[in-house]
Amino acid sequence: MKRVLPVLVLICATALTATACSDPTVTDDGAESGNAAKADPTARLDGVKLTMWTAQNTVNAPRQVIDAFEKATGAKVDTQAIPDLYEQNVPTKLASGDKPDLMFWQPSLSTLPFIQPRQNLLTLDSEPWVSKLGDTEKSLGVLDGKRYAAIVTSPAMLGVYYNKDVFRKAGIAEAQFPRSYDELLKLGHKIKDTTDAAAFYESGGDKWPMQWQMQVQLTDLDQRWWAGLNKNEEKWTDPVVVKAVTTYKDQLLGAGLAQKNYRTGTFTGSADALWKGEAGMVLNVTSFQTQLQAKYSTAEIDKKIGWFPVSNSDATGMYSPDQTNGVVAFRTGDQKRQDAARQFLAFWLDTDYADYIEAMKIPSVQPAVPSPDGLPQTSLDQIKALPTANGVFQAKAIVAPDTHLYLADMIYDKKTPAQVAQAIQDQFAQVAKAQGAPGF
Repeated sequence: MKRVLPVLVLICATALTATACSDPTVTDDGAESGNAAKADPTARLDGVKLTMWTAQNTVNAPRQVIDAFEKATGAKVDTQAIPDLYEQNVPTKLASGDKPDLMFWQPSLSTLPFIQPRQNLLTLDSEPWVSKLGDTEKSLGVLDGKRYAAIVTSPAMLGVYYNKDVFRKAGIAEAQFPRSYDELLKLGHKIKDTTDAAAFYESGGDKWPMQWQMQVQLTDLDQRWWAGLNKNEEKWTDPVVVKAVTTYKDQLLGAGLAQKNYRTGTFTGSADALWKGEAGMVLNVTSFQTQLQAKYSTAEIDKKIGWFPVSNSDATGMYSPDQTNGVVAFRTGDQKRQDAARQFLAFWLDTDYADYIEAMKIPSVQPAVPSPDGLPQTSLDQIKALPTANGVFQAKAIVAPDTHLYLADMIYDKKTPAQVAQAIQDQFAQVAKAQGAPGF
């Protein structure tokens, strides 16, 4: 979720001037000519070498499947970590003419366009693993009706992590978990009034986690509103957006529901504060749990930390795609490597999938393949909530503005909520226009 979009405006504008006409494998609809090879996932590929780009923090994520694929097929897969910021540097490298065979990329409506899928990527609609995905996972990686990304991990779930000891001290039982954002704030006041803990831990120092308090409040907007936004018929300056920002500013931060140092709080600090009981709740995505699992055992987490979903007016969770969820395959013009890239994805999501998720200790994206044993209850609760979850705006808007940067300005009194909404709208329209989106 940490992205810098203004630089991408120039990248997109430049990339859009290039056409696919010089690539003989591109047809009028942007798909590669010929039929995808339906090779056995373990067919021999001796002498074939594939390159895979990853972010610096995910360079080891495909290691298990790469090792298994190389052993089974004789192919070689070389991973190359792209320096941060990943979502900024990848389009720059692609614009220079450099292409990998495979790459981790966020499979969302807002982020897929930055790598020019129609010109650059293999379409994956007819791959046999597509039908095995869960319903939410099937909705990811698709742009203009065509699938461009294989979904290898579940999208992050956004919800409330809570300290069980703090809740017990505040007299909060599971039956009292909030079923709306208003009830969540009331719960925060109960913690503030009855314990020594802060109700929420907010990470103004790292900025990006601040977007979630705003995001939760936008879940009542229906798909027609998002469709209108994407056609420039609705605006981020809509009163409902301004109200969400105002509520965060006045009713959470202004009401003293966050820790005193919320302006300088950090993502890693949020995990430490929740674990110690210095904060009662943290609203964040699955990467927060990853922090906990890196330091504590499942038994320790189950004893101390819980999780529940919440939206603006119900107890529904939210899902948030990230770059670890999707893998795309590039049209390089080398048919042998393109077929090998398809085979690698088939191997990942078929032959090796159960072993992969067991090694990674992550939930399964395929209902027919059970998630590994030994996951914390927080993870199991997120798996349960995913099928009915709402998508965050990265999954609904054609551009995901850097809302956290403008919220950071707000907490330092540099912007009012209305000015935050206007800044979001200005960036959204600027990038959408650079992408050539209709209506902008």
